[in-house]
Amino acid sequence: MLHYEDLKNKPKELLAATGLKRDEFEALLAVFAQTYETRYPAEQTMEGQPRQRRKGGGNKGALTVMADKLLFVLVHEKTYPLQTMLGLQFGLSQGRVNIWLHRLTPVLQQTLAAMHFSPERDGAKVASSDLAQEGGADLVIDGTERRRQRPQEAQAQRDQYSGKKRPTPTKT
Repeated sequence: MLHYEDLKNKPKELLAATGLKRDEFEALLAVFAQTYETRYPAEQTMEGQPRQRRKGGGNKGALTVMADKLLFVLVHEKTYPLQTMLGLQFGLSQGRVNIWLHRLTPVLQQTLAAMHFSPERDGAKVASSDLAQEGGADLVIDGTERRRQRPQEAQAQRDQYSGKKRPTPTKT
């Protein structure tokens, strides 16, 4: 099973699993932990009801450490495996993986927004983005081609041709 404690001293494996270096992971972890505690207070259950027992009572889950929760959601976001495969990596059933993903993904999104690391969704704003102005090796522009209706005009077809033998894509 994957645990942050096993990966933190293996920089290549941590980078392959999450896309982050150790110092980046730990900086993200500090804000992630605060966001998680704000969103899911310790005096409430997973369903948001008041606890009848102290926190920690009952069965112990696989994702008890905050670093493992962040590792779990980052592995999912980077590699996007099937939930069954992610469950095998972290010792969870597919159903539990689904529950944890629905619980942790909004926390990660809120964390990235709080740290001003959310991806820019508007292509026109990318050129004027502070991160784009900085440049450097850490700037990544991730584009995806999407299927669309093929143009009828010959010139428009040549303009849209990507050089690949497949349906006409839209470059986003």
